Parts: sequence; C-alpha cells; structure tokens
Amino acid sequence: MSTCKKCGRELNGNDIGLTKKLINRGSTEFLCINCIAEKFDCSKELLEEKIKQFKAAGCTLFK
Repeated sequence: MSTCKKCGRELNGNDIGLTKKLINRGSTEFLCINCIAEKFDCSKELLEEKIKQFKAAGCTLFK
C-alpha cells in the first residue's frame, strides 16, 4: 500500500483518487486526505463530500 508523501500515513483508494483528481492525474506520489485539505485550505469533511459527488457522477478514479 502507498503512503502519503508528506506525512507518511497509509493511503486508501479515495486518497489516491483525490490526489489524481485535484492535483495531477498522472501522479505516482500521493497525499492523504488531511494533507490535501491542508494544501487547498479546506476541511476534510468538504473533501469527503466531494468524493461522494465524484463517485455519484461516475468518476472512475474512485472505486
């Protein structure tokens, strides 16, 4: 399993999908949801809601 390049936390599929969706689709290094929230100066809860929206829209980056 991959780890966050900033804090070292173990990542899940949503973390990887979110990095690809918001930062770079071709990423090979990923951030956890907490570090992404910090990078974009938003809450983890907002990003979790966006993940639900992306999944509902059929985005294939999220399983």
